[in-house]
Amino acid sequence: MVNCGACGRRLPRGKAVTYERSMVFSTDLKTADDVKLMERRKFYYCPSCGKSLGIYEKKRKRAMAKYNR
Repeated sequence: MVNCGACGRRLPRGKAVTYERSMVFSTDLKTADDVKLMERRKFYYCPSCGKSLGIYEKKRKRAMAKYNR
């Protein structure tokens, strides 16, 4: 069971829509000592939130772009 990232609903992992997002954390020091951390985080969404956020559309466009190459 996982929680939806948008509405908080609990649902089985098999039904959840997974979406990976890269996040960049920085110290915002504009010097040579600036530390940047890049992290990839996996979010789970219920099907209704995935549809309303457009995640299904993004995945379909990616699949079509790979197919048309």
